[in-house]
Amino acid sequence: MTRMSTSSPWGQSASLVSRNQVLRNTYWLLALSLLPTVLGAWVGLTTGITYALTGGLGLVVFLGGAFGFMYAIERTKNSAKGVAVLLAFTFFMGLMLSRMLAMVLGFKNGSELIMTAFAGTAGVFFVMAALATTLKRDLSGMGKWLFIGAMVLMVGSIINVFIGSSAGMMVISTLAIGIFSAYMLYDLKQIVDGGETNYISATLALYLDVFNVFQSLLALLGIMGGERD
Repeated sequence: MTRMSTSSPWGQSASLVSRNQVLRNTYWLLALSLLPTVLGAWVGLTTGITYALTGGLGLVVFLGGAFGFMYAIERTKNSAKGVAVLLAFTFFMGLMLSRMLAMVLGFKNGSELIMTAFAGTAGVFFVMAALATTLKRDLSGMGKWLFIGAMVLMVGSIINVFIGSSAGMMVISTLAIGIFSAYMLYDLKQIVDGGETNYISATLALYLDVFNVFQSLLALLGIMGGERD
């Protein structure tokens, strides 16, 4: 039996159904992944387990844990284990986020800043999701430039950990919001166009985009709008 051509009406229909299913599963898993993130952040805030992770130690733990989990997710993405590993990763990311949340909550208007960062991130996501479904242009060429931008950003962030410059943090956070917002559009368009067919990998990519936009917005708001008692 020959494989059905995607150029036929039936093939195109099957391909569209498959892409919609990947997108739907990705949205559901992305929403689910926020629960362990919140739980991890709560555990970090209430126990103070991450407060000692400052400077180089915090950087080593974060990078080692994050890249270890991402490697494990890619190894298990074609089985149910991949979902469990992804959710464990999002719990870890919540733990790592708790230090910044604690700092922001130290401001008089800390809760408002967190809600503003959350609303801003949600707004960026919905705008990029709408663009991804309406844009007809192929955005696959953006990938390599976004990757280069993310690598430069990571190097700059590592350097700033040791320098501790507020101005540097503002620049890095502003660039991160732009780069990862664009990455969000790129990753969503990959799903819509059928370039990404594994919903676990798709969720991981979008989660990282959302996490980085939220974290960068929170950092920027804390630096510019934090009110001390």
